[in-house]
Amino acid sequence: MSTLSNTHDTPTRGPAKPLPYIISGVLLAIAVVVPLVVPIYSHAEPHLGGIPFFYWYQMLWVPIDAALIGICYVLMTREDRRRRDVLKRPAGRGSRADNADDGGEGR
Repeated sequence: MSTLSNTHDTPTRGPAKPLPYIISGVLLAIAVVVPLVVPIYSHAEPHLGGIPFFYWYQMLWVPIDAALIGICYVLMTREDRRRRDVLKRPAGRGSRADNADDGGEGR
């Protein structure tokens, strides 16, 4: 039987920074929860172009949600790229700040 090298133990990304994940979680929570709070928009006034508030408020959240999800996408893409780039950097070639950011794992 031949032995195969186990590549599952090789990390594919560096350590994560929590801030982009927290910001994305909060933005997604806003995008989901606020439109579900019905007492905010359960009335007909004010009308906008003859459309009751109940309807145009819900439709207003479509582009808002798209923008919030777009921001989350950009944050997550940048964080993933940063984490992948950490492993591409040659050992010993990083500033002192880069080594401090990894929580001491790079020392």
